[in-house]
Amino acid sequence: MNQGNLSYASRKVVLTTCFMVFGLGIFYAIITMIGLLTLKSPNETIADPYFTIMEILSILIALLMAVSMVGVHYFANGADRYFSLTALILIFIATGITSSVHFVILSLNQTAAVEQLPDYSFFYSFRWPSVVYALDILAWDLFFGLSMLFASQVFKDGRLERALRTILIICGVFSLAGLIGVPLQNMQIRNIGIIGYAVLGPVAFLLMGRVIGSRK
Repeated sequence: MNQGNLSYASRKVVLTTCFMVFGLGIFYAIITMIGLLTLKSPNETIADPYFTIMEILSILIALLMAVSMVGVHYFANGADRYFSLTALILIFIATGITSSVHFVILSLNQTAAVEQLPDYSFFYSFRWPSVVYALDILAWDLFFGLSMLFASQVFKDGRLERALRTILIICGVFSLAGLIGVPLQNMQIRNIGIIGYAVLGPVAFLLMGRVIGSRK
């Protein structure tokens, strides 16, 4: 099994961060379900404390994904470093965009009468169309999706790596497919991307941790 230039300690760090992505992804799903169950109508949005927890988790998960992808780059063989470096750059961009979006939302939510700001809904709400919604789609559907496709090219040796490669490709394809909803102005179609990054993404990182964290 390929171990690249990762030391034993580094592999354990990657194992930990990948498993944390999976664990926090499950926790995010649970919080989302609880938040949805509190809604009195489908037109309402998830309120605090669930919304704030979801925003914090979004930032943490993105950061942990970025750290994990550093491990993928050092795990890759020399011939595959183009793919791993591209995947790393793309996940860094995705992390930067989504972290900025969710930090802004968290900060504004602490401001009194924030919804009275001019054009608040257009700029800061997660109701389409809005600026932060579009940026988050850019981060997760485009940059995250492409990152997964490039990362998939690193894993080739053995049954476990080939399984991870397949999941990463499917994850990337579903994430990118969500972009179709933007020109169609249909966020129900765009939700296809959620399957890629929120459902399959944590599973891919769980398997990634097993592959990179394992020893010969």
